[in-house]
Amino acid sequence: MNRTWKWAIVLTAGALAGAAWFAQARAGDQAKSGGEREQLNAIFEKLKKLTGEWVAAEAKAVGPKAKIDKGQVVLRYALTGGGSAVAETVFPGSAIEMLSVYHRDGDQLVMTHYCCAGNQPRFRARPGKNSNEVIFEFAGGANIDPAKDGHIHGGLIRFVDADRLHSEWDFCVDGKLADKHSFDLIRKK
Repeated sequence: MNRTWKWAIVLTAGALAGAAWFAQARAGDQAKSGGEREQLNAIFEKLKKLTGEWVAAEAKAVGPKAKIDKGQVVLRYALTGGGSAVAETVFPGSAIEMLSVYHRDGDQLVMTHYCCAGNQPRFRARPGKNSNEVIFEFAGGANIDPAKDGHIHGGLIRFVDADRLHSEWDFCVDGKLADKHSFDLIRKK
């Protein structure tokens, strides 16, 4: 066998092995994304069940100038878009009222937060450490230079039970964590 044929056989075998490895890796990724897709579907269904008003479980300061009283309405959830989106009004009726909208985007669960800081950060969700937790990771936004502007940069929601909710949100300035806002909430009956 001449030298050219030997190299052709080696290259062909390498290409076939690489293709087989890639196909196996891709199948693993698809299985993972299929499982994650189901988890995100379940989380979105939980978000839909939050409709109504949620009050603070305890009094606390929120930033240097704002405070929340125990029993104060902190969040209001409503379905919109024919049930395809969940609108979350933060501090409804206050001077710092904000809106977050959760919806599916293909296989993703996403959220846009319309902040009183005048920017609109966007987030992609991923399942948390268990089925009752969802983590939101910063995915860009409008009117934000994340290296310097103050903005919500990430967070999580934990579904404690049907009538209790915990959320945490990171506020960044100059590209660094400046504050962490956490809320323990109870469904208003």
